[in-house]
Amino acid sequence: MPRNKPIVLLSAGHACVDVYQGAVAALVPFFVAERAYTYAAASGIVLAAGLMSSVAQPLFGVLTDRRPVPWLLPVSTLLGGLGVALSGVGGSYALTLLFVALSGIGVAAYHPESARVARIASKGSHRSMGWFSLGGNIGFTVAPLLVTAVIAAGGLRLSPLLVLPALVGCALTLPVLRGPAEAPPAGRGRGAAEGRDDWASFVRLSLAVGCRSVVFVGLSTFVALHVRGQTGGGAVAGAVALVVLYLGGAVGTVVGSGLAHRWDRVTVVSTSYLATVVAVAGAVFVPGPAVLLFVALASIGLYVPFSLQVTLAQDYLPTRVGTAGGVTLGLMVGVGGLTSPVIGGIADATSLRTALTPLIVMPALSWLLFRTLPEPAAPEPLPGTRGRDAEQDAEEGTGRPVDGRGGDGTGHQRPGRSTSTK
Repeated sequence: MPRNKPIVLLSAGHACVDVYQGAVAALVPFFVAERAYTYAAASGIVLAAGLMSSVAQPLFGVLTDRRPVPWLLPVSTLLGGLGVALSGVGGSYALTLLFVALSGIGVAAYHPESARVARIASKGSHRSMGWFSLGGNIGFTVAPLLVTAVIAAGGLRLSPLLVLPALVGCALTLPVLRGPAEAPPAGRGRGAAEGRDDWASFVRLSLAVGCRSVVFVGLSTFVALHVRGQTGGGAVAGAVALVVLYLGGAVGTVVGSGLAHRWDRVTVVSTSYLATVVAVAGAVFVPGPAVLLFVALASIGLYVPFSLQVTLAQDYLPTRVGTAGGVTLGLMVGVGGLTSPVIGGIADATSLRTALTPLIVMPALSWLLFRTLPEPAAPEPLPGTRGRDAEQDAEEGTGRPVDGRGGDGTGHQRPGRSTSTK
């Protein structure tokens, strides 16, 4: 298989899965309009998907640490799609919760194993892992467009058509199943403290990811309704707001992986969180169409750290790569789902703007947790390979490959943050 093909296929498959994470939030305005759900009831649907995903994902991460399970990729993709596709069938709130929870389990099963496979296929490249994460952002971006096109045309009864991306994702995943399962485990490389797990740094990183999740899930759940109120627009304005939110995430992922080649990951992530405080404040308080600009800036700021946090977590726990992915991509991300009913309840009692105001504090907490974290040593390439970033640097004529730890490949350190570990 050509060198870049596995990452391309994994990225496309990731997009097909994350359509269903974005689809749950995109369905909320339609549940409110068609079934007259309150803010609290609508946010409970997001909670059902997020809670099942967050609880189950670390368990699947432990499973992938024990043995490769690449067959989970097509199976979990299909499960995620079926849950969302059936969520609009019938009018029972309990069945809706059951189906979106089923989708959440599918999403949970997909991410730890796909992160393991992508880490092997990327050979330690931040850029390749960025492209893998970008696939998920594209899925989020497409979700509100897909949901609006399908559901606005005929109501929630047409939700079974939303299974189509899952079928495409299954087909894209099949060609990459065999190779990664036979590769050496990703955890054999050199990670934080020369192969020793740095649990203290991992816990702080996970708490920062949890704070980020509160902001992003809160915005993705209510931004469509918030922008409709701020601009006086209808369903189209809400769909545009979600597209802007998710498209900003795609931009942020690409920017983050690029910045990681100039500065160390901890510096990039902490700076991004600090800048996001202002962007979230603008998204909450700025009236009129200008609110969309701040929604985009907030999303970019929240997604610059996304793929970098995954690789940092894997480097902090080099012997438990699946667990690292399961916790950072699942358990801590699910914290945002737990808080969304609280936001909905406050919105019902006061106003949506008042309920969203506490989100401004969350990126500041992430910055405080991140700013003194150590930059772990990057894992060594698998035997007989070079990191893909080093190959690209050589092809571009830079002369010396970057070693991923703030050095230039010759043993000399770049100016900037110390790379010592605790």
